[in-house]
Amino acid sequence: MRRDSLMRSTPFRLAIVFAVMVVVTFAVTGLAVHQRMRSELRQHQDQTIRETYSVIASAYGHGDLTDLLQAVETNVMATPGVDRIFLLMDRKRKVIGGNVRGLDVPPGWSDVPGEAIGLEPDLQYRVFAGSVDGNRLFVGVSQQELDNLQEILTTSFAWGTLVVAGLALTGGVWLAIRAQRRFNAVSQTMNAVSHGKLSARIPLIGRGDDIDMLSRDINGALARLEGTVEGMRQISADIAHDLKTPLNRLRMTVDDAIEKQQRGDPVADDLMEAAEEAERINATFEALLRISQIEAGSRRTRFGAVNLDRVASSLVDIYHDVAADEGQSLRLGVHPGPLPELSGDRELLTQMFANLIENAIRHCPRGTSINVGLGVSADDIIARVEDNGPGIPDGEREKVFRRFYRTEKSRTSPGSGLGLSLVKAVADLHDAKIVVHDLEPGLGIEIRFPRRT
Repeated sequence: MRRDSLMRSTPFRLAIVFAVMVVVTFAVTGLAVHQRMRSELRQHQDQTIRETYSVIASAYGHGDLTDLLQAVETNVMATPGVDRIFLLMDRKRKVIGGNVRGLDVPPGWSDVPGEAIGLEPDLQYRVFAGSVDGNRLFVGVSQQELDNLQEILTTSFAWGTLVVAGLALTGGVWLAIRAQRRFNAVSQTMNAVSHGKLSARIPLIGRGDDIDMLSRDINGALARLEGTVEGMRQISADIAHDLKTPLNRLRMTVDDAIEKQQRGDPVADDLMEAAEEAERINATFEALLRISQIEAGSRRTRFGAVNLDRVASSLVDIYHDVAADEGQSLRLGVHPGPLPELSGDRELLTQMFANLIENAIRHCPRGTSINVGLGVSADDIIARVEDNGPGIPDGEREKVFRRFYRTEKSRTSPGSGLGLSLVKAVADLHDAKIVVHDLEPGLGIEIRFPRRT
């Protein structure tokens, strides 16, 4: 991956933002901890100073400074260096004991620089001043230990911040590179599709994360696009192949009519035949257009509650006499109990049932029984059209739903080979599954509509 491409990528920028947020959070947390620890240590130090002051002051006897002075000197001797300071002044402000030369601060707590008491100027002391029967007592502790501890904490937090920043940035860049590779795979796939390779798909890692979900959706869209384009190619090939014969017949009929007209012979029959052929061609194009509209999914906006019982019953009533004229019987099977309503397009579902019934009537011989049945399972609403006719050979059962496909036995009968293609388009629009059964003898076509909860 190119460096400039990585730096411009969204994952890398998000990694930088993440690293900055981690550093800021760590720094703010460190500052808060630092201030809290300083406050706690200061309180502990003040408490120690106050306790030492109280112990020394308690040694004072009424009117006698001997014990008080002894207590001060004992603490001075027990203190190495100048970590602690002690000072005792009499009522006339004269220094009578301690380890500093003098101090002039108000009663209570004070922060005193070292130079104020004759010590190094870079030292700082926390001092408590009080009165013992008019005598002034000072007890203080150097802040150097506290300052050293704070310096250690500050240095530790600084290094910790740098380490965390480095880890956050490194981890962020690593994640950015991994994410960018997956985005590059998406880009490469779409580039391949744009150059005509419709079979290209985005590789899935299988983690089920948001990129995988997006890739799965894109792959699904690409699969549908490939199917649509392939269908269009197939339609174009089918139209070129299957409409060539009727167009040639139409041209020959018109040519015959022209020749007869030139000879003065009557041409009414030829014109009638040409009109019928043109009507059949027009019906084929209308069927193709209707199938394309259904497959585009635009009819979903017309979905509503549909009672398949009523649809099937009305069609059986309509086609009952048609079947009887062909020497066949058509009946509707009774479903025990009410059938759930289906969410769908009533007009298209009616057309689907009509095509199935017409297909059975057209391709079955006299004496055939045709049954229309409805049923329900835990997950599906089931529609069936069954007959005991010649059926369809095993190798052709899945092919009959292709556009213009006709079995060898049906090529001599009228039709365009689009009836079952429309059935499949309507079923797909309703997310239904078509199952073809061999009834030995006969054929059963079952359509399973998913129940909507």
